[in-house]
Amino acid sequence: MISVAVIAFDGISPFHLSVPTLVFGRAGVGKAVDWPYDVRICAQTPGMLSTAAGFDISVPNGLEAVSGADIVIAPSWLRDAVPPEPLLDALRAAHAGGARIVGLCLGSWLVAASGLADGREITTHWSAAERLARTHPDVRVRADMLWSDLGDVITSAGVAAALDCCLHMVRTDLGSRVAAELARGLVLAPHRSGSQSQFIPVAVPEAADDDPIERAMVWARTRLAEPIGLDTWSRSALMSRRTFTRRFRERTGDSPQQWLLHQRADRARLLLETTDDTMESVAADAGFGTAVNLRHHFHRLLGTSPAAHRALFRARTPA
Repeated sequence: MISVAVIAFDGISPFHLSVPTLVFGRAGVGKAVDWPYDVRICAQTPGMLSTAAGFDISVPNGLEAVSGADIVIAPSWLRDAVPPEPLLDALRAAHAGGARIVGLCLGSWLVAASGLADGREITTHWSAAERLARTHPDVRVRADMLWSDLGDVITSAGVAAALDCCLHMVRTDLGSRVAAELARGLVLAPHRSGSQSQFIPVAVPEAADDDPIERAMVWARTRLAEPIGLDTWSRSALMSRRTFTRRFRERTGDSPQQWLLHQRADRARLLLETTDDTMESVAADAGFGTAVNLRHHFHRLLGTSPAAHRALFRARTPA
């Protein structure tokens, strides 16, 4: 089992608390066969806690649940609250014991306050990024990413991005197929590329009944094995190349080419995990053309080789 400790506190948002229980605990979705995560909610002072929604919750576990956990999640934090030292000590001890420490949305404040991210890069909600950077100058704060995975420390932007981050962790642990099935049950996109820069306040676009960029994204996803030129792609959205590139970046936070590379890498990852196809076949089906290109882009985007990913996934898959 993979033990998951989720930290609650007085005044927490029930939505933020529900994110890790939905993904790792499959709350409301139904447990799958051999589901490996064991989720426990804990607090520095267990018992009845108030919530930001006006009702109370009962939390049975104290910080002892953090000790020995494989994953420790801070799903949020209060903007003006000073993190208590016993809670920070528990995070540091869990990290020293090998746990992955996760700060979702404003939970990244706990990560920063613990010192575990000093000299490193974390993500938080865009509205809190500047203040977090001022408060913890030893931490590099990103306001343009949905989530950041350093291996031992994982942080995300707010609300929906926390779901993206938790699904990413499931995909890392159990593979793309399991994450996709869970996402389908939660009615979520299995993987959402882009950045939170699209949510930072900008001029409000004109209302439209149809989203041509979304239509173009669907068009590309159904043709990943084919060469996709930017001119042809922009015509699928009935736009000029220049307008399409600008609108695409506004919509996703990525250039069309970078977004397409991520889609192809996801396709290759799924094929590596679920088939015995050769590297040349995987490369062709994912649109990379050759195994050499597949290895280059796969390593650049995911930090490992296709062969190593296939071997690692199969080592984690029960016989």
